[in-house]
Amino acid sequence: MTRTHNRWSIAAAAVGVHISIGSIYAYSVFSKPLNDALSWDPTDTAWAFSIAIVFLGLSASFLGPTVERIGPRRSAFLSAALFVCGLMVSGLAVYIRSLPLFYLGFGVIAGTGIGVGYICPVSTLVKWFPDRRGLATGLAIMGFGFGALIAGSLIQFLITHTGLAPTFFILAALYGSVMVFSARILEPPPEGWMREELSAKAANGKPLKADLADIDSWAALKTLRFYLLWLMLFINVTCGIAVISVASPMAQEIAGLSAAAAATMVGLMGLFNGVGRLGWASLSDHLGRPLTYSAFFAIQIAAFMLLPHITHALIFQLLVFLILTCYGGGFASIPAYIGDLFGTRRLASIHGNILTAWAAAGLAGPLIAARVRETSGSYSGMLSVFVGLLIIALIASVVIQLNIRAIRRSDAI
Repeated sequence: MTRTHNRWSIAAAAVGVHISIGSIYAYSVFSKPLNDALSWDPTDTAWAFSIAIVFLGLSASFLGPTVERIGPRRSAFLSAALFVCGLMVSGLAVYIRSLPLFYLGFGVIAGTGIGVGYICPVSTLVKWFPDRRGLATGLAIMGFGFGALIAGSLIQFLITHTGLAPTFFILAALYGSVMVFSARILEPPPEGWMREELSAKAANGKPLKADLADIDSWAALKTLRFYLLWLMLFINVTCGIAVISVASPMAQEIAGLSAAAAATMVGLMGLFNGVGRLGWASLSDHLGRPLTYSAFFAIQIAAFMLLPHITHALIFQLLVFLILTCYGGGFASIPAYIGDLFGTRRLASIHGNILTAWAAAGLAGPLIAARVRETSGSYSGMLSVFVGLLIIALIASVVIQLNIRAIRRSDAI
């Protein structure tokens, strides 16, 4: 098919897909209505979200090769079909009051659709923006972060005015329309594509820095740097999700915030999560991905060490917001980092494999936070555990830089 779109329209389409599937982060808005209307236990309701996150990671990993084979447009259509089907099955489950069917719809089917929809636009944007990979992936993944801000109020409005079950059907129609429209625009760049100014830079002796390698997902699995990237993302997400899961009670206990003020802080955390995705990813184009990730961990080590001792409400909140920017920035920078290290030919497959760290962290973060808090009797002990994890991540970020330098020296010989 002849290309009819420029790369910024491709970026806008990617944002459209991610804003739609990012609505999963607004799931907490459903929790109380589901508990009240169907007499489900809070734990039962929470499991639907956990299942969705697990299937997001698993589908991104196992379906990554499929995304590469069928291309971004068909992959986005597949994502839309699964996500819409999952929401509709969820609505049916609510109507007939079936918890297992709800797990199947929201957790398994919709979660799988989210996984496919997460990787296909990102891998496409990296190929369209060889000069600004961080900015491009930051835009799309910022959309995923902001999806909850848009969806939260929309879901609450729909539940209030239409009822619980109809809300799922209406969301399926709305998000399905956005995703189908966006999917029609998504397409890979032509073979060997490069913008004129990039060609001019190359001609003037300022070529783009070459990727470290150009390998497939199986070859990537045999490298040390793949597992270091996995570990770094796992720890970054584990610590971020843990803070998200206990932010309100922790702020009330340590900094003395009122319940209302803590709730406001939680809302603003979503904003900083989204801003961090675009800001850090864009900055990584200038700092380089290795240094950016080292900065994430150094900043968070300091923030987690300070949090237990900060009783000033404003300073406490600023530290939490800073942590959330690093949490979001880690998601947004990882696709560009993968492209730098492994090339873009099989980026969707490798990105999918790396995202299993997200699925694992989605379970580990809240569990570690709850268990350590229960054992130690305070949030200080919990935060100390995460300082230890972040130190491990910082060491991994240094090791991966040494590994990159060794490979480049070896190639230069």
